[in-house]
Amino acid sequence: MVLQFRMLSDENDNFVRDYEVMYDMSLFDFHKFILESLGYDDCMASFFTVDDRWEKLHEFTAVDMGGDSESTSAMEETTLGQIIHNHRDRLIYLFDMFADRAFYIELTGAKEAEKGFEYPRVAFENAPAPDQYDPDAVSSDEGSIFEEMMGDFNDFEGDDNYDDEY
Repeated sequence: MVLQFRMLSDENDNFVRDYEVMYDMSLFDFHKFILESLGYDDCMASFFTVDDRWEKLHEFTAVDMGGDSESTSAMEETTLGQIIHNHRDRLIYLFDMFADRAFYIELTGAKEAEKGFEYPRVAFENAPAPDQYDPDAVSSDEGSIFEEMMGDFNDFEGDDNYDDEY
């Protein structure tokens, strides 16, 4: 089974990556694949399972922290299939622990592996990844998809003739 994920960033509204990975891929291998696909250097990182409001639930670390913590597990010992069960299940991929920078990953589908494709793979990409080391480095030629879409609704701003009272 192939899991399809969409990864977004809150630093660049145009950044999108769609990944297709095997359900039995370890979180550690997924971590390495994400770094490679973004052109990032190896780094300390964590995955978090989250609820539907993106609140962190369980952490999976690249390095086994030892001990008997119920809230932390090692990436190498966990596969995607063990933690992803339903359409729209979500993960946070924290790639910069000191600045609390992360990507937001959501399961968008699952399918049978297709002949002729190698997995894992990047199925779709848009816009360059945020700079790994400088959160303030943003490409100036990129606008926001959100702002473009919402631009049509700016005509409604400041309409004093509209009465909020019933």
